[in-house]
Amino acid sequence: MKFYKYQGTGNDFVMIDNRLGEWDDLSIENIQKLCDRRFGIGADGLIKINSAKGVDFEVDYYNSDGSKSFCGNGARCSVAFAHFLDIIEDKTTFTAIDGIHEAEIKNGIVKLKMGDVSNINTVGNDFVLNTGSPHYVKYVEMLNNYNVYKIGNEIRNSETYKQEGINVNFVEKLSDKELFVRTYERGVEDETYSCGTGVTAAALTFMKNNNQTFVGVKVMGGQLKVYAEKDGEGFKNIWLEGPAVQVFKGDINLDKA
Repeated sequence: MKFYKYQGTGNDFVMIDNRLGEWDDLSIENIQKLCDRRFGIGADGLIKINSAKGVDFEVDYYNSDGSKSFCGNGARCSVAFAHFLDIIEDKTTFTAIDGIHEAEIKNGIVKLKMGDVSNINTVGNDFVLNTGSPHYVKYVEMLNNYNVYKIGNEIRNSETYKQEGINVNFVEKLSDKELFVRTYERGVEDETYSCGTGVTAAALTFMKNNNQTFVGVKVMGGQLKVYAEKDGEGFKNIWLEGPAVQVFKGDINLDKA
């Protein structure tokens, strides 16, 4: 298998050009092995770029455990990969598990249009919303020293969320225009350096309470930006922006992975 490795603010992915359908039958076990950081390539997820009717391509995303979901940073890296493969130029429309998305790429920066969010639910002082994947948002202080794995794992595996799973985001306000976000991701079952849908979820909860249309977000792997317009109890025209970088490429024997 020929593969490419991409990262978006430290959220890393194995990318496969599957437009000819060569890897349609890739098994969950194959995906788990390819994403394994000791015995495979190592990644938070695997993405197959498939052919699709009516749009430029399909983003077929898998978490490192083989489960499927939508991934904001993975989608941004997919746009960069599609640009590298000459499928697209500077603008694109593609499909993913949560529907159709638009995106733009310029100088390695990818701006991705997320799906509309109709409402943001509250759980005590915390928030729950879906930005393509389900997210729990909790505001804390001294996030640098916070036990993200322990608390994130407890919330994700609580009675309410254990069956379907939920991503857990811990948020610290740095200023009126910037947040710091760390995320425990379901499917990876650990903290990742960045989570695009999680950053979006955190930003929307902040915008809702502060009546803003933009917020910058610091993550463990860099910086992202989120733009949105309020629409009743929810948001529309939501855009996630940040870098997407090809790290390396290679070939791997699936029988030995």
